[in-house]
Amino acid sequence: MTSAGISRRVVMGAGLGACAAALAGCAGGPGPVRRLRLATGPQGGPYYAFGKALAQAASASGRGLEIVPVSTAASVNNLRKLDEGSVELALAMADAAEDAVLGRESFSRPAAVTALARVYVNYTHLVVPAGGPVRSVRDLAGRPVAAGAAGSGVQVVAQRVLEAAGLRGGAAPAHERWLGLAPSVRALREGTVDALFWSGGVPTPALSELARELPLRFLPLDGYVGPLRERYAPVYTAVTLPAGVYGLAEPVGTLGVGNYLLAREDVPESAVRELLRVVFARWRDLLREVTAGARLEPRFAISTGTVPLHPGAIAHYRSVYG
Repeated sequence: MTSAGISRRVVMGAGLGACAAALAGCAGGPGPVRRLRLATGPQGGPYYAFGKALAQAASASGRGLEIVPVSTAASVNNLRKLDEGSVELALAMADAAEDAVLGRESFSRPAAVTALARVYVNYTHLVVPAGGPVRSVRDLAGRPVAAGAAGSGVQVVAQRVLEAAGLRGGAAPAHERWLGLAPSVRALREGTVDALFWSGGVPTPALSELARELPLRFLPLDGYVGPLRERYAPVYTAVTLPAGVYGLAEPVGTLGVGNYLLAREDVPESAVRELLRVVFARWRDLLREVTAGARLEPRFAISTGTVPLHPGAIAHYRSVYG
């Protein structure tokens, strides 16, 4: 990676080395511990698991960092918390993060957020009972659909897929219900919804458990990659749910969306550099409960689209990778 490649990505304002009121001391060594609140997601979900693992890794690192996971509704909620200053760090899906910095969709103005790394890719799951009548997205017309918790990244991608399929508004829209993963699984099991959307790692344990109880069909979504990329820029990619996972006999093409570790602009550069040293040293532990087989590599970590890298992240990548 070249320094020019990084520097093209971000132009930051002055004064970013100053500590926020909630932060104090110097990272590393015997100095005071720097405390950083991390907006994650619902307890039991992948963001919260990542946050807990990062908190443990930071505590064991001796780098003077305390990471405090904060349970939230996830991506959109996290970005708002980051912008308002109630947390210093956040996890969010790439599409929601781009909306935040551009001030579009759920955000009435651009939010002051920066990226530290793209940490892994979410796979969009659209799940229906295998014995039911739904075999494509368009079959959801007029049917109840669990479309993610309010304020979550799942809600963002579900709405965009349904809109692209012509199922938001019109004569027979899908009936969207804003449910988190656990209530969505329960609703599909009980038959009160005909489908559920989920965006997460593979396998997602709650869906693996459901697949052992109820034969499932995972609807292909790769046909929506092109239209969504054309409208929302290349935060969406084509990925594949592999055969074998969830008992799938064949692979299923779907939408991939990156997940970003984000920070406020005023988090000190030194804290960001120390945090990224922990992240890259312990990435296997951080991703173990989140997504199987994923790797965290610098060349992908800096791919954060229109979300600018924090100056401390730029300094880290330059110092370590050139």
